[in-house]
Amino acid sequence: MSSVQINRIGLTYGQTFLLIGLGAALWFCAAIILSVIAPMGALEGSMRAVTYALVIPGTVPFIFLVRKLAKLRPDQLFTGIGIATTTALITDGIVIAYFPSVYGSTLPHITNCAAIILWGAGVGMLLASIFNRGAEK
Repeated sequence: MSSVQINRIGLTYGQTFLLIGLGAALWFCAAIILSVIAPMGALEGSMRAVTYALVIPGTVPFIFLVRKLAKLRPDQLFTGIGIATTTALITDGIVIAYFPSVYGSTLPHITNCAAIILWGAGVGMLLASIFNRGAEK
């Protein structure tokens, strides 16, 4: 009998706490990237579509990095990315409500940054659902 406790979502408690930390770190990385590219106009006009499109391939390495760091089995990927993404979204919500200047000084700038964080979360969950594999026999 294994001494590692599995929680009700099928992960160890260690994996769960690590995924929460990775989700916060992922949000932080996204916020740093946005603080660099948003003032350059990457979220305005036609560049917005380009930036949104680039989020898709840019998210793939993060999915596999999280999988490796949290030691997720192929069938745990969707759940694990869900925990990390939820953490990033909660962090984003807190920042928008209480520290909006993290994203900028004007409402359009803040909402553009928040919107791309939401887009990235959706992309991450979609990719995790595609890359998730059934339990090995």
